Amino acid sequence: MSDDVPEVDGRDPARVIEEAVAHALRLARTWPAWDGRPVPAGDRVYTPHKAVRRLGDHLVDHLAELEARLAGAPPPPDHWHASAVTTPADLAPFTEEDFDEAYSRLHRLGMIWALRLRALDDERLDRAEGGAWTLRQVAFHLGSTYYADAVGDLTPPA
Repeated sequence: MSDDVPEVDGRDPARVIEEAVAHALRLARTWPAWDGRPVPAGDRVYTPHKAVRRLGDHLVDHLAELEARLAGAPPPPDHWHASAVTTPADLAPFTEEDFDEAYSRLHRLGMIWALRLRALDDERLDRAEGGAWTLRQVAFHLGSTYYADAVGDLTPPA
């Protein structure tokens, strides 16, 4: 993941997040085939559970930021360990039931984001606030599929 300012384009920011979640879930559908070995990506490793954890945490983290900013409150400080750690839970087998839970969690988070973003006008989405990214930039940042792509499509070869 990069801390660079996200590039935006003419796409609906809500749709950007919906498409990223849908892409992650398409890949996650294949993760019950995971062989239990963490997948290296850059200087980190990823597993199906870690990718789901990071996707969910990322959506929650920025949702808290969005809601705080809309309420005129300071966003909460960032204390996530993020992908710098791989927890014992991240190393557990990824089952069909895990996919079902991930689907429900990520689909709902994507829906919350989409509904919230569609309730905002362009002026609010593009308002500069200090040195923070605009809310549109935050949405495009969340459109990254990095964590899911790090694990990838684990469909067994035919």
